[in-house]
Amino acid sequence: MSVGQKLEGLKDRLKASDRMPLVFLGHGNPMNVIEDTGYSRSWAELGRALPRPQAILVVSAHWMTRGTTLVDVSAMPRTIHDFHGFPQALFEQNYPVHGDPGLAREVASILASHHSQEDDRWGLDHGAWMVLKFLYPEADVPVFQLSIDVMSDFGEHLAIGNALSALRDRGVLILGSGNVVHNLRALRMGGKPHDWALEFDAVFANALENRDFSALADRKRFGALFGVAHPTSEHYIPSLTVAGASDPRDALTFMTESIDMGAVSMRSFIFHTR
Repeated sequence: MSVGQKLEGLKDRLKASDRMPLVFLGHGNPMNVIEDTGYSRSWAELGRALPRPQAILVVSAHWMTRGTTLVDVSAMPRTIHDFHGFPQALFEQNYPVHGDPGLAREVASILASHHSQEDDRWGLDHGAWMVLKFLYPEADVPVFQLSIDVMSDFGEHLAIGNALSALRDRGVLILGSGNVVHNLRALRMGGKPHDWALEFDAVFANALENRDFSALADRKRFGALFGVAHPTSEHYIPSLTVAGASDPRDALTFMTESIDMGAVSMRSFIFHTR
C-alpha cells in the first residue's frame, strides 16, 4: 500500500478525533526541503490529513542537552541552520512561526521531575522546521521544542512521553523528528540498504507494533546491532518519547517504510485513536 493510500485511509479518522494523534517522522537528508522527494510529498499529504492542532510540541534529534531537559519558551523561535556543506538555498529557508511561551512554561512544570528548565535561546533546528514547512506551510500553528537529555537512559524518554500524553486532549500535537536507523558513517549514496539497517528497522517496527516499549528502551536486547544502527543515539530518542505518549487505545500506522542512502531509515509512524 502506498503512503498516499495509507494517508487517505487515515484522513477521516484523524479529522474526526478530538484526541490529537502522535507523529514520528524520519527526517533524513536536509535536501528533502528543497528537492521534490517522496518523503517531502508524504509530509505535505500528512499535513492535509491531520486535524489542526492548537500548538505543536517538537522533540527533535538535533537539540541535545546533558543532565537537563530544556523547553523553549521563546515568543518567536528562530530558524536554526544547524548543518554545513549544503547549497545556499537551504540556508535561505525560514519558518517564521510563533512560539507558545505559556504552554511551554507549563510543560517545563509538568516535567519538573525530569530536570526540566526553561530556555529562550534555542528556537527551531532543522529537525523541526524541515518537516513543519510541509506539515503546516503557512507557519500558523504555534510551535515550541523540547530538548533530549542524551545522558538519560531510554526508559526516561518513555516516561517523559507518558508525562506529556495528557496534552493530546488539549489540542497539542506531539511531533518526534529523528530516524529509526541513523549511521552517517555507512552511507551509500544511491546504494542498496545495509542488511543490518533492514534488520534493525524490522526489529523496531515489530516491537512497536507489539507495544513492547520495554524492548525498545533496552539497548542491550539489541546487542551489537544497536551500535551499528546508531553510533550515537540522538536520532533514536524522539521515537521513544512519541511511543511513551501513546496508550493501548491507539491504532498504529506506518509511513515511508524505506532505508535511504543505505543507512538511514525513513520509517515514520502515527499513533491515533481507532
